[in-house]
Amino acid sequence: MGNCFGSRSKGNVPLTSQPNSAPLRSTQLLVQSSAAAVHGNSNGAKPEILPTPRSEGDILSSPHLKPFTFKDLRNATKNFSHDSLIGQGGFGYVYKGWIDCRSLKAAKPAAGTAVAVKKLKPEGFQGHKEWLSELNYLGQLHHPNLVKLTGYCLDGDNRLLVYEFMPNGSLENHLFRKGTQLLPWATRIKVATGAARGLNFLHDSNQQIIYRDFKASNILLDSEFNAKLSDFGLAKAGPTGDRSHVSTQVLGTQGYAAPEYIATGRLTTRCDVYSFGVVLLELLSGRNAVDKTKSGVEHNLVDWARPYLGDRRKLFRIMDTRLEGQYPQRAAYTAAILALQCISEAKFRPQMSEVLATLEQLPVIRNSPSPSRLEAKPISSPIRERV
Repeated sequence: MGNCFGSRSKGNVPLTSQPNSAPLRSTQLLVQSSAAAVHGNSNGAKPEILPTPRSEGDILSSPHLKPFTFKDLRNATKNFSHDSLIGQGGFGYVYKGWIDCRSLKAAKPAAGTAVAVKKLKPEGFQGHKEWLSELNYLGQLHHPNLVKLTGYCLDGDNRLLVYEFMPNGSLENHLFRKGTQLLPWATRIKVATGAARGLNFLHDSNQQIIYRDFKASNILLDSEFNAKLSDFGLAKAGPTGDRSHVSTQVLGTQGYAAPEYIATGRLTTRCDVYSFGVVLLELLSGRNAVDKTKSGVEHNLVDWARPYLGDRRKLFRIMDTRLEGQYPQRAAYTAAILALQCISEAKFRPQMSEVLATLEQLPVIRNSPSPSRLEAKPISSPIRERV
């Protein structure tokens, strides 16, 4: 069935991690930081401004969000049955359901509109604050590369969020879950580019937004593998005035969080850029940011891959063997240099606008059956090799 909730793009919904996969926040970093914020500067470009702070009443009364009853969401998901379960994590569980978009009542499967219902654990880590943060941001922000939040339910201890259904699940599942469709080179670059557009939109808004939890499980894929950013529970308003960063409690996921943020609690958009570099490495290598099955330097993807990223002759050592060499060599090297820049020292990292410009110029394979027949268009990257 088509969408009838007034979405600006087709198919948006968080599935995060699938059943039996590791909890999203099982390796969360918890480090107390000091003061509220310090000096520097900020920039903005978008006409949309998010008023901050907003009261809970203001957030829940957003004209873009629809209130659902717990009874209707329970019926829509067959009483939150195991058969309807499509994802789980530290926050709770995600179920597929069916809704009549006019009455907001439960509908029979295939007779209404498919939705995904995120049901938070009452005792879960995410809690009311992050549930409200998700509503605050996705209730106001609209972009083709952000998930579409349809509505919510607040009933006693029950806190639920309702999104449009995203048929291809998360990037994490496609890269690391057995039995899922292998992503070819062109699709990987398409996903990276879409995710970069989403981050760039957040960073470039008048009220700058730092995503703070960019990782493969939070990148969702629609039926055409367009990437959408999901889970804004940790999103934070960026620095304003003459401030250079926001100081806050360190929250994130091991392997993705920028080292300077872990050490100091100082949050900037460059922290998102670092996380993007880690995900780009995952797309290139097909390996997890943190692999508990490996020891030594191979345990951490950044530590393992870094020595090979700037050397054309050694790059093949980190490329996903499942690609069987089916990628343009020059494009792979450009992507590797880009990843290296993103995970470099904070002051040398590019802005997301630069990252996006480089990705948009990357060539893809022209129906080449073997590496010997690869063709690549010449590109001129706007990012210099700074590391």
